[in-house]
Parts: sequence; structure tokens; C-alpha cells
Amino acid sequence: MGADPRFFPSRGPLALSAVAEAAGVALAEGGDRLFTGVAPLDLAGPGEIAFLEGRRMMAQLRETRAGAVLVAAAMAQDVPEGCIALVTEQPQLAYARVAALFHPRRAPVPGIHPTAHVAPDARIGEGTEIGPFAMIGAGAEIGAGCIIGPHVTVGAGCVLGPGSELRAHASMEYCIAGAGVVLAQGARVGNEGYGFVTTATGEHVTMPQIGRVILGDRVEIGANSCVDRGAGGDTVLGPGTRLDNLVQIGHNVKTGRGCVIVAQVGIAGSAELGDFVVIAAQAGLVGHIKIGSKARIGAQAGVMNDVPAATDVVGSPAWPARETMRAFARLRQLAAPKKDGTPGGTP
Repeated sequence: MGADPRFFPSRGPLALSAVAEAAGVALAEGGDRLFTGVAPLDLAGPGEIAFLEGRRMMAQLRETRAGAVLVAAAMAQDVPEGCIALVTEQPQLAYARVAALFHPRRAPVPGIHPTAHVAPDARIGEGTEIGPFAMIGAGAEIGAGCIIGPHVTVGAGCVLGPGSELRAHASMEYCIAGAGVVLAQGARVGNEGYGFVTTATGEHVTMPQIGRVILGDRVEIGANSCVDRGAGGDTVLGPGTRLDNLVQIGHNVKTGRGCVIVAQVGIAGSAELGDFVVIAAQAGLVGHIKIGSKARIGAQAGVMNDVPAATDVVGSPAWPARETMRAFARLRQLAAPKKDGTPGGTP
């Protein structure tokens, strides 16, 4: 069973030749055969296309009822009779492209809802949709073909590039955003950074946060994530960077291109990430450190020092992954019971 048509209308039926073209797959047979959509291996029917994620799904592959399966060459021989093997080096990537062919992202319905408030001097690009109770502030610029969802706030002076989408209850302030930017439901961009000075008597005096947030092209920010504006300079998320849900980005943080930051990560102010850094769930980074390009930070890691490029770190405090695994192994040895049954470890 494929996607629920109430929520995800399909462009199908589509000829297998069109599917193969989208997937970048050479087609040897069945080009005229029609397909209605995509579905998982264990749920797909004869009119649907599935993919094999890895060898752990081999049993489902052998039993699938799918009409066609995107599969690596080494596993094509296991595709059942009557199912067409679409051979590709990257089945999951090909599936993503095929799924987008059947279920493209929703196009804007041009117009401004009567309940929306748009400042008289705001500039709205051609073909943009502005939904119920949205607020577009003075001097804001919205590019062509954007979707501004219900209860969205675009603050005064903000710039949003063409083809962007701000989903329900998202807000952006003090922000310059590029093309194809996505803010998921409840995302907050441009909040006041967490900056203050504590006096001798214990009073917290707020430090004015007078920077901006700069979002590169195709940046996507997950639901209920927060990106603070800069304290003096700017907070910058490089092109193609993606934040999962519930991520906190402190003031003056800078990321390079294509960074991936997973749920519940917190990055303190003025940390800098290179290109294509990956930070797994619940990791925490102190401020004013540098993470080199293509570094990977494990789940729940506590990063307190710079991380060189192309280095994997795990643990808290975070060490290079191999060192951490050796330390864990040694700790287990020390804690293991002795041969006489008494507790391990030193007195």
C-alpha cells in the first residue's frame, strides 16, 4: 500500500520509462508498463515501485509483491519472478528521486488570504501564496513562488529568496534567507541570543543582540528548532545545511556547506563548522570551537575542543572514536569480576 492520497496525491500512473529516467536507470524491459506510486518492499503491490535498502531486507525482497524494485546489481538475482529489477549503484537515492516524481512538493497557490496582514511596503514576489493569519512586516521582501503558511511571521526588513516555504507557525526575524529555504512548523529564526553580563550583585544585564541570521540557499530547518541571531556579527548557516527538529543554534555560530545537524543537538555561540560536518542526535558543542570539514560527531557527544577535519569523535568528553572505543573496552576489563568471583577494579 502506497501513500494515502488524502495527504499525498500521486501524479501516477506513470510509465516505467519515465520512472527509469528519473532514477537514472537503464531500462531493458517493460518501458510501457504503468505504475501508480511507490511503497515499502513489504507493502508494495504490482503497480508500485520499492527499493532494497540493504542485505538485512533480503527476506522482504524475496517475498515482495512490488512491480519493480530499485536494487544494487549484486542483489538483482534475488528479485522475484514478475518483478522488474531496476539496477542502480544507489537504490535509496534513486528511490528518493522516483518518490519525488510521483509526489512532488506542493506548488504555491498564488494569492493572499483575507486574514493575512501584509505591510504596505512589503514586496511580494509573483506566484507566492500567503496563508491565513500570516504576518509580513514592514519592508520585508518575499521572492517569487514562495509558500507562507498559516500563522507565519516574517519580520520587518527580512528577505526570503524565491521558491522558499515557511510552514505553519514558523517565524523569521532579522534574517536574510536565500532561495529554496524551508522552515518547518514552529521553527524560530532570529531569536535574541542568550547573552548577558552578571554584575557583582548577581544581576543579569542583557547584552543587546544586534546581528542577523544569514541562511544560504536550500537551508532547511526542522520543526521547533531555534537559530539565534548574532550578538554583533551574524549567525550563518551555509548553503544546503539541514537542521533536524529540536535543534538549538547559538548566536554567531557559522556552518559551512551541507552540514547535517540531528535532533536535540545544541551548539553554543561562536562555534564554527566546516563543510559537510555531521552532528548526531543530542550532541553538545561548547562555544568558540572549530569543527573541521567532513568531521563527524557521535550521538550524545560532549565536544569541548576543536575537532580536525575528517575526524570522527564520540563520548563525553569527545575523543577520537577509536581512542574512545579502546578506553571503553579497558574500562569493561577493569570492571569485570575476578576469577575468584570478587568484584573487578582496583581498591
